[in-house]
Amino acid sequence: MKNMKKRTNPMLGLLLGVALVGSACSSTTEEGAKAPIASVQPAAERVMKDALGHEVKIPANPQRIIGSYLEDHLVALGVKPVAQWSVNNGKTVQNYLQKDLNGIPTIPSDLPFESVLSFTPDLILVDSADQVAGDKYDRYAKIAPTFTVGNATNNDWRQEFTSVADVLNKSEQAKKVLTAYDAKVKDAKEKLQQAIGNKTVAVFWVTEKAVYVPNEKLSSGDVLYHDLGMNAPDEIREISKTATANWSAISMEKLAQMKIDYIFMVNNKGVSKAEMMKDPVWAGIPAVKNGQVFEYDSNASWLYTGAIANSQMIDNVLHDILKK
Repeated sequence: MKNMKKRTNPMLGLLLGVALVGSACSSTTEEGAKAPIASVQPAAERVMKDALGHEVKIPANPQRIIGSYLEDHLVALGVKPVAQWSVNNGKTVQNYLQKDLNGIPTIPSDLPFESVLSFTPDLILVDSADQVAGDKYDRYAKIAPTFTVGNATNNDWRQEFTSVADVLNKSEQAKKVLTAYDAKVKDAKEKLQQAIGNKTVAVFWVTEKAVYVPNEKLSSGDVLYHDLGMNAPDEIREISKTATANWSAISMEKLAQMKIDYIFMVNNKGVSKAEMMKDPVWAGIPAVKNGQVFEYDSNASWLYTGAIANSQMIDNVLHDILKK
């Protein structure tokens, strides 16, 4: 889908308060001398170098952040952006994040300058170099400090997440998120290996015009085949050798020949799964014959990437394959 975010923590305040009270209560020694009371250092403005080499002044406590298509990372860090990524005139958003982003205004994915300016951001996080090609970076930088997270169209999501966390001074929180994700992956991988072994698994994004498969190393392909160690069909491996996008169209002829044991399908075609599976193109696939086709709509996270999106995909896989 890529080719096609500061919330005050009450627990932190509570802990700091307890620490200060404890320090004050023990600030007098047995001899009656007063010991110094620990003080909390306020956040300070920092200068950081972004992926394109710009020296960027990062505000001490940014409150109005725009991080289009970086919302998964922001939400995972407990940060709400001032605007959220959208396409199709604001009709399409990252539905899987709406529990946290409900009510956040939308902004077009190409970040028109007028739209960015209207939100009066104090920090702009840019996904990749493509978003600031030409004179775009300079124009955004005149609106607010602008930090480019990655230099490629498809950046490694972990690198993106870590970079966003560094900019927002939330590196420790990011480490906890990644540790929890890795533990979830390890547990799921072991369960799936016991349940289905080396049986082949594929994910399809079905639209009115075409059927798409993920790059083996990106998006949901990365989750299934790298994180969970599941077996990719030869057709997806072949397409991935030259694919640069997250998703690539697959021909109906090649689709009909696929020998897949389990199918995860994002259905944006406008017809039911039952109706679709009657088509001879699908009917001969082992997963279809054996009733192992699992359907999702646009509310699911399969077209996206990040700790939250990936975690939800893993939940989907475990629920459907293990029937739990």
